[in-house]
This record gives sequence, structure tokens and C-alpha cells, in this order.
Amino acid sequence: MSDLNLVLVEPQIPQNTGNVARTCAVTGSALHLVKPMGFEIDDRKLKRAGLDYWDKLDITYYDSLDSFLKINSNESLYFFSTKAYNSFSGISYPKRCFLVFGKETAGLPPELIRSNPERSVRIPMRDSLRCLNLSNSVAIGAYEVLRQWGYPGLTNDPAFRF
Repeated sequence: MSDLNLVLVEPQIPQNTGNVARTCAVTGSALHLVKPMGFEIDDRKLKRAGLDYWDKLDITYYDSLDSFLKINSNESLYFFSTKAYNSFSGISYPKRCFLVFGKETAGLPPELIRSNPERSVRIPMRDSLRCLNLSNSVAIGAYEVLRQWGYPGLTNDPAFRF
């Protein structure tokens, strides 16, 4: 099981989920998908966005957010939200953690953020704009955690040399 776990709660846009799956594959992170989703997992756009990395993924599915929270109640969960007060980069992430992101149209439930203020984080942005794209937010969060951990299992060597 992976130390870094990326969680999408009720994702609605297949291309975003495919992009997150690709991020999981290249970073060695586990992907957790919480239903209901706004697409079928065999959606052509989902497969295209994830390229040919689907066989390199560790994916777990959950029937609901309550189910995910119950199963992972002993884990270090960090909830990403534009409503949170803490900056994502101001957190010292433990060796094993879950970054939890809400659906594109509504984010995570407000009561979840209110009841977990110390583990709710935000990505700074201009206050006049609503939010970043979901897959971009996941990548930003994932790479901050990996940076803090020293990029375990990842290479800095160029893929090709001139």
C-alpha cells in the first residue's frame, strides 16, 4: 500500500479523474474514488486522460463518503477546500497520509471542513476567483507532500539526454 493516498470524493468530470490517475501512476500514489461518480469508470474520456497507466494504479472504490471516512478513520486525512484557513504548504505531512478532494462543482461538505479545522487546508489563490481545476489541485498537493518526503522512489534523472 502506498504512503501517499489521493482521494476524489464524487468526481464528476472524467478527464479530471483520468489526469489524477496519471498523477498517481507517475508518483506511486494510491487512488481512492468515492461514489457516486458522474461517469462510468470505463468512460472513453477517462481512459484517454489516464493514458496507458491504468495497469500501474492501486485503486480503491468506496460507496460513499461516510464509508470512506469509517474505513480510514485511523488514517491521517487532510481535506482540501477553498473554505479552509490553513495553507497546504504550512502542514508537515506524516509519512502516510490521505489528501481528500471534493467534487468539481461543490467541493467537500462544509460540515466536514468545520469539524476538522486543523486538517483542512487550502491552496492560496486570488480571492476574486472561485477555485483551481481539480486535477491541478491534486497535483499541487501531491507534489508538496512528496517534496517534504524527499521524493521517495522518484527519479530526478532526465528521461532522455541530448
